Amino acid sequence: MKKQILYLLSSALLGATLSSCEDTLDVNDTTKLSDAAIWSSLDGADGFITASYKIFTDDTQLANSRSKFWDTFSDLTKSCSYGDYGHPYNIFNLNGITSGNDGAGPFENWTDQYVRIRTANICLNRLREYGGKFGKDECLKREAEIRLCRAYSYFLLARVYGGVILRTESSGSNGGLSDGSYKEDIAMARSTEAETYDYILSELQFAAENLPAKVSATWPKERATQPFAYGLISRIALYAKKYDVAAAAAEKCATYEQVSLDPNFANIVSDNLGNSPETLFAIYYLAGNANLYHLWDNYVSPRGDRALSGGGATAEHQPTAELADLYEWSDGTAFDWNTWDQAHADPFSDREPRFQATILYNGASWRERTIETFENGADGFKEFILSGNTDGKTCTGYFLRKFLQESNIKFLQGDNKSICPDIVCRYAEVLLNQAEAYVNLDFVANRQKALDCINKVRNRVNLPDKKISDFSSLEDAMKIIRDERAKELVGEGFRFWDLRRWGLAENTLNGKAMHGVLVKQSSGSFTYERIEIDGGSTRVYNYNYNYFSIPLTERSNNPLCTNNPGW
Repeated sequence: MKKQILYLLSSALLGATLSSCEDTLDVNDTTKLSDAAIWSSLDGADGFITASYKIFTDDTQLANSRSKFWDTFSDLTKSCSYGDYGHPYNIFNLNGITSGNDGAGPFENWTDQYVRIRTANICLNRLREYGGKFGKDECLKREAEIRLCRAYSYFLLARVYGGVILRTESSGSNGGLSDGSYKEDIAMARSTEAETYDYILSELQFAAENLPAKVSATWPKERATQPFAYGLISRIALYAKKYDVAAAAAEKCATYEQVSLDPNFANIVSDNLGNSPETLFAIYYLAGNANLYHLWDNYVSPRGDRALSGGGATAEHQPTAELADLYEWSDGTAFDWNTWDQAHADPFSDREPRFQATILYNGASWRERTIETFENGADGFKEFILSGNTDGKTCTGYFLRKFLQESNIKFLQGDNKSICPDIVCRYAEVLLNQAEAYVNLDFVANRQKALDCINKVRNRVNLPDKKISDFSSLEDAMKIIRDERAKELVGEGFRFWDLRRWGLAENTLNGKAMHGVLVKQSSGSFTYERIEIDGGSTRVYNYNYNYFSIPLTERSNNPLCTNNPGW
């Protein structure tokens, strides 16, 4: 039975290519197998319960990179395509952001999340109805993981819309499931944003107190544990501006003996398949099964890899200079295009380890060759225009290295697809969350503790400590924290949402063009020019994008559901 449950876990957790509504388990369909039969054993129940984890595969960065690679909506990475590959990223006039049914455009998730929430609610009711035979402890662990998954669904809604409708397994007018099946349950008002986050955090707190403390022979790494729950609390409490809650959760996360920073940053972003003490939760993939791998190597590898792979390598997401220029020299001094050549042979090779592990640059050693980002080089440069794509060439002067598997050079052949894990939460993020919580909670009292968190992340990549003088004000401290988050967490889906919660998205994006570096070769030497990369256009981020429109269908069917201001 143990082999069977692991297979069910894999199917539920790793089926990253499945779509939202169509793949949802029809928990009311008893034509093939009755509820009593499903819940007759713990293994059968687990196969049902772990379907709740599909919420995490819905939002993964690697498996959904053509539509949900959130950093490419920000200033850190750029889509190489305008109108191709189904990319929503380079929309300089966001006509798709409206007050209609898909009003949030590429960020729309209302219907999908409420499908997930309904499934979780029914699952909770079934667990309470049939789970008594499994014992109190086993039921509590499973209730905790269902409620954690449901809370994450509500978080994904809240970061798009603010306050949402809180439908639970017992909030219906009859005291049961509230899903609109009963006419009297259709009309429900939105909770406030503060109430929504209070609910999410309380659900996660329940999960943190009742989940297993660590993985074991009977609780595999594909399932949630206490450190993961506390990591999520530290993240989501920042959105709620509950800095005391975020700090306490981060502190608690650090108490688990299995949790630590990986001594080698590259381990967690390359070929190390999730076997890191830093990984609190990840989506894992399996080679040889079409539902259980992704195509990151195919979509993101540079054009020069086609000679090895036999095709593909479209370099769809590329780092901007806004990101690349943040990375320091290996001794911790700031990078500057005006002075780099005073002490360095080139602008790239002596940069800090995160730069080397995250970005492929001209001259980088890669897959048995050297990266060439100059015109007519093996990888090449192609100016971005408002049409088509760059055909695997760089338009920014850089390629993304993060999460590519360097050893997988035949990524289009046979079953050699990508199986690098999609990280949902890791300890470095928790430390950065903790630092942000500390300085906003009480800057004067906590700035040394915040510095300690920042310096743990920096020391891991052999960078020198930031000093108390660097934290002379809250704004100085937040600038350092923001920069460290960008460098450490790029590609993991934080930057766009961070800019929104900081109130900086409009300032950072609206009316702005991003930058890259144009590398030219002449007589065996290179020159470098910082250039704009948005095809002569600028980004659009209007003030009302901080809270997108509730879908028209919900507002039409539910007279108590009001829309966000500005729509």
